[in-house]
Amino acid sequence: MTIRVNQPDTPADEQLRQCLDHAPTNSFIMKAGAGSGKTTSLVKALAHLARLRGPRLRQKGQQIACITYTEVAVGEIWGDVSNAPLFHVSTIHSFLWNIVRPFTNDIREWVRERINEKIGDSKERLAKPRTQAATKLRLEADLLRYDQQLETIKTVKHFTYGIGSNYSEGVLGHDDVLRIGPALINESILMRRLVADRFPYLFVDESQDTDPKVVEAFRNIAVEHAGRFCLGFFGDPMQKIYLAGVGAIEKEGGWESITKPENFRCPRLVLDVVNKIRAKGDGLEQTRGKMIEVNGEFVSAPGTARIFVLPADNTRSGNLNRVRQWLSERNDDQKWLDDSIEGVKVMVLVHRMAAQNMGFPDIYAALNDHGSSTLKDGLLDGSAWVLRPFMHYVLPIVRAIRTSENFAALRLLRTTAPALQADNLKPDTARQILDKLKADLDNLVALFDNPNTTTRDVLTLLNSRNLYPIDERLKSRLEGLPPAAPAGEGADDDAAVIAFFACKASQMWNYENYVLRQSPFDTHQGVKGAEFDRVIVVLDDEEAKYNLFSYGKFFGITPLSDTDKANSAAGNETVLDRTTRLFYVCCSRAVRDLAVVFYVPEDQVVTAVEKAKEFFRAQDIFTAADLS
Repeated sequence: MTIRVNQPDTPADEQLRQCLDHAPTNSFIMKAGAGSGKTTSLVKALAHLARLRGPRLRQKGQQIACITYTEVAVGEIWGDVSNAPLFHVSTIHSFLWNIVRPFTNDIREWVRERINEKIGDSKERLAKPRTQAATKLRLEADLLRYDQQLETIKTVKHFTYGIGSNYSEGVLGHDDVLRIGPALINESILMRRLVADRFPYLFVDESQDTDPKVVEAFRNIAVEHAGRFCLGFFGDPMQKIYLAGVGAIEKEGGWESITKPENFRCPRLVLDVVNKIRAKGDGLEQTRGKMIEVNGEFVSAPGTARIFVLPADNTRSGNLNRVRQWLSERNDDQKWLDDSIEGVKVMVLVHRMAAQNMGFPDIYAALNDHGSSTLKDGLLDGSAWVLRPFMHYVLPIVRAIRTSENFAALRLLRTTAPALQADNLKPDTARQILDKLKADLDNLVALFDNPNTTTRDVLTLLNSRNLYPIDERLKSRLEGLPPAAPAGEGADDDAAVIAFFACKASQMWNYENYVLRQSPFDTHQGVKGAEFDRVIVVLDDEEAKYNLFSYGKFFGITPLSDTDKANSAAGNETVLDRTTRLFYVCCSRAVRDLAVVFYVPEDQVVTAVEKAKEFFRAQDIFTAADLS
């Protein structure tokens, strides 16, 4: 176990330990605010269970399961538990697949129903008079492929989980697993019992962003096997930033509710702002703040929290640079001017500003301006299905070949390239397959060296040479859509994908640097879970053109729409709810200094300054005149 286990206990840690000591077992929900050390509490709980229940669990061949949102988080938790075999740590997708994988016939029936569902959707779209001709051709091709898949899945011996779905080859993709897992769990008494028997303890990290169907499936196991199955949710509803997340989770009878209000990250002035923002949400007031030791005593860490209310005009970029210069001089800290990852972190609402500055404007415009909410969300972290071939395979393999990192290239090929999978690699054809693969990879690298190469060119090579298991949604559009977007076409992401196909492939390098945070820019949504010494949060509704959030409405300088009022009256989620959560996430990233830059129409600057006093001290509110 890592040093996290030796951290001092908080009241929430003690309450959780008592809950785990209880017999029969109780399930629980822990709400832990930003900077509270939620992962520390989770790891301490795992360590406690290892001491308390480990010998018996090992004797019975059982494990403690911990599932979380990303592979990065999985790696961190694995490190915390020293890769002990008592634990099963994985992403939600991997965990669900691990559960359903043995049930081949059930998977086959689910895939058959899924294909029929797609057939129904395609026929419905074909029947609509406004569907574009190009899209109709693609849908007709899809229907032929679906009919073929219905035949081929009858002979599939076993199904596998891959990056993209390919039903004819028995491959289910990420989205499939997120559907089939909850479906089979909810339908099968046997499967629910098997999960409870194999994993009597199941902890869910970042529970607020977990799919509601997954939460429902786990809840059904906990209710059905109450007393011998412990389900624990670790999360914070105020940090729900993805629309598909469940948010707050209601507890069942007998479940424990645990609140961890401490904040160990933010200095006092920043925490005051954070608490005032959260007061508009669930009202939880976080305590303590970051402390440092001075002369043997712990005192509040120094830090600042300021807001700059500036006119939303064509001097935005210049004013942002002036703010950074002002902060550098006022704080006597040159890092405010540093664009490296060790300097300042500038958080913008959408990628547009970062895309322009970092050199991937076409990729941003293609997926954000034309795409569905699914593509827009996937643009935040590189997970969109149109981006996966580049993020998971093309960029890493080209980089490895260019730098002669042969081991890294071979490892990637073994796990990804269809030609090197066990079912395809035969001793008598191995040399021929490897020679073909080398020639194809040489062509891929040469293609990337050409500055005029488009993403479509790259994907076409992958598809024609079977270098990568391309997702069916992408393959369908690659083979069936024209090189230019039809006028007015927007449904089903066709226009977004066509625009993406026209982007220069070289922009993907810049996009990757952005996703990997190799720049001073990040999005409000992309920083959850991270922390930085110097934070600038840019609020600009006009630049964002994103109606899911509105800082003008949050601060009360933009009137609520009739839809906003109707949603509020009906108890539905509103633009204010979403914006409050997002602003809370952004401001709570600051370990030392926080600066908010709020762009408003010039005639509203005075009003915005008054409204800002609800969150910031009067002496910490500045305007353009103060930057002179």
